[in-house]
Amino acid sequence: MTAHLTGQNLPKPNAKIYRTYATYTSYRFKALASKVLKFKASYRFAILPHMPRKKKQGTITVGLVQMSCEQKPQANLKKAIAGISTAAKRGAQIVCLQELFRSQYFCQTENIELFKLAETIPGPSTEALSKVAKQKGVVIVASLFEKRAAGVYHNTAVIIDKSGKIVGKYRKMHIPDDPLYYEKFYFTPGDLGFQTHNTAYGKVGTLVCWDQWFPEAARLTALGGAEFLFYPTAIGWLPDEEAEVNVAQHSAWETIQRGHAIANGVFVVVVNRVGREGKLNFWGQSFVADPFGRIIAKASAEQEEVLVVDCDLTKIDETRQNWPFLRDRRIDAYGGLQLRYGE
Repeated sequence: MTAHLTGQNLPKPNAKIYRTYATYTSYRFKALASKVLKFKASYRFAILPHMPRKKKQGTITVGLVQMSCEQKPQANLKKAIAGISTAAKRGAQIVCLQELFRSQYFCQTENIELFKLAETIPGPSTEALSKVAKQKGVVIVASLFEKRAAGVYHNTAVIIDKSGKIVGKYRKMHIPDDPLYYEKFYFTPGDLGFQTHNTAYGKVGTLVCWDQWFPEAARLTALGGAEFLFYPTAIGWLPDEEAEVNVAQHSAWETIQRGHAIANGVFVVVVNRVGREGKLNFWGQSFVADPFGRIIAKASAEQEEVLVVDCDLTKIDETRQNWPFLRDRRIDAYGGLQLRYGE
């Protein structure tokens, strides 16, 4: 053994044998190279810019479709479906669209004619999206102008499972009435409560736009078991506003939603529209915050964009173990929350 390791007592190389072996090896290599070249000539290979990555166990990938809207609902639906397809190709499992994606944000005015934009659920849009969900194998969160009955309309988020089946819907609970956001004219406040829906890819809680400013909504949805809080959104800057105010408003919007992620130990997924519509300039910047409140992905302020983001669900347990806010809640002392305002 020692002689073998140190090279002692080994026979000297035979030059003739070496030359023969080298010639044989060279011949075999050339033959193999020839086969490879022929194979390469017969097939074309394409490297895709966004090929799905192998997912870590416990990771769910979400897709955010941030888009501008035109006046034709069918064109907006077509664009949304294209965005869903792009997200699915890049590995997304749950895809969320922006608030009222089928139209421009019509609540800037009070116009009875605009009730014609409403549709039933199930209806034409959910039928189209259900086909896409089943075809692509994704869960879809879509915000629609729901016609519940004559004179009763809702701002509704519908959750479609990868089977194409509607697994739930949420009717927007908080309805604003601000300059250029005259939603009370169109929408009846929701009556389904704050819910969590079981899907093929996790427990999904959905709230809508103005709900973003209410911590109670986020808390109750999280207490229902939600791993994700999805917020389809339509928010932008008012005309002729000072730049400093615009910056402060956006910062507040982003901050409070990061706070929901922190306080509840969940992923927060916010999908806003982008571009100029009427007098509003929608600021985009859709984002995902992890349970620690960190923004792990963020879209452009000016461009349409499809974000695809990996969310490690083990971070929920990890964060809640270190920040046990749910454990330390004084549920016996919160009765005052049922009052509008109390002394």
